[in-house]
Amino acid sequence: MSKAVKLAIVGLGNRGHGMLGSPIIPMAKEGEVEIVAVCDLLQDRVDDVKQIVTDNGLPTPFGTTKLAELLAIEEIEAVYIAVSWEAHVSVAVAAMEAGKYVGLEAGGAYDLEDCYRLVRTYERTGSELMLMENCCYGKRELMMLNMVRKGVFGDVVHCNGAYCHDLRTEIIAGKEIKHYRLRNYLLRNGENYPTHEIGPIAKLLDINNGNRFVSITSVASCAKSMHQYVVDTKGADHPLAQVDFKQGDVITTLLTCAGGQTVCITLDTTRPRAYSRRFEVLGTKATYLEDNDSLFIDGNEEHRKHEWAIWDKMWGNAKEYEEEYLHSLWKDGVGNDMHGGIDHLVFAAFITAVRDGLHPPIDVYDAATYMAITVLSEQSVAHGGMPIPFPDFTAGRWTIRADIADNAYTLDRLDKHDLYHADSAY
Repeated sequence: MSKAVKLAIVGLGNRGHGMLGSPIIPMAKEGEVEIVAVCDLLQDRVDDVKQIVTDNGLPTPFGTTKLAELLAIEEIEAVYIAVSWEAHVSVAVAAMEAGKYVGLEAGGAYDLEDCYRLVRTYERTGSELMLMENCCYGKRELMMLNMVRKGVFGDVVHCNGAYCHDLRTEIIAGKEIKHYRLRNYLLRNGENYPTHEIGPIAKLLDINNGNRFVSITSVASCAKSMHQYVVDTKGADHPLAQVDFKQGDVITTLLTCAGGQTVCITLDTTRPRAYSRRFEVLGTKATYLEDNDSLFIDGNEEHRKHEWAIWDKMWGNAKEYEEEYLHSLWKDGVGNDMHGGIDHLVFAAFITAVRDGLHPPIDVYDAATYMAITVLSEQSVAHGGMPIPFPDFTAGRWTIRADIADNAYTLDRLDKHDLYHADSAY
């Protein structure tokens, strides 16, 4: 058995607590990780998590409300960070400065400088950072990545993605459950949670590995749904019924790519609706639509018929292609967690990279790129949908990547883009 990675957990709220239950504790029981220390600003959360670890028959971890105390523990190899969005960068930078391998949970940035701080800290210290974007390891997302790599889609020309999730109950309970979403919806207006939808698309389009985003445009609808929900569920006299929510009900963002592709992502979290990431891949030879789980591929003449009755008979047909194209990670089976296996896969990818000393599959440049969408979206919304240039956090290295690790969890193309490569590294 491989040596257990000595792990610390910082941030013990909803996400940190959930990941502890699965996959972290099961992996600890299997000897893959050792939970050395836990940290949160709230002592009750620290005490609760320590007890949960102990009740599972594992050694009681060191617990603290002070990040510096945790980072001073030399034996800690990796730090998993699940703090509030606005604390992501400061905690990650501190851990990287301390020489720890960082696993950073998803969320948007508040300032472009924060994105550059992550990149500069990595380049100065060599401490790796992996964005824990679990949706990159979704069953259909990996299957479509596999099909794109195998040429089934021809040239991909456009992708759609979304974070459609009715979060109204969680948002208005922010004060009681100590959740940061409430203050974001009260004070900000933009694509505040872009990484679930953009992560899989960015990998599929080779962003930061032969391609990059070059511009972003974002618009917001009016903000009415949260007020209506507060009035309907809490009454017109509730404090939240007396304030204006700035966050628009629906945020639509368009990105353009150096390779000519376009991407449209949507945030829709304050209205009654079903959950969807609306993952769609549009290529010259095929189309995939997540909401009805359908593949339309050249050579299958049924989809060329124009009668609607024929089209809807093909809905749900993606499973018919699993035998040939399902990604090996899903063929091998996934763990049981609150997101259907993707939490287990992203954490296994992180722990594998730490244990084997590998560059992570979703690295600091990816993290900066995905997180920057929030800042740029806010700017574009504030200027009436004005296009904003997209920064290149790789400083030109997106055209030639030599740091990609080749293992089971790799999401990037492994070819070296020979057209652009020279024999010399200089």
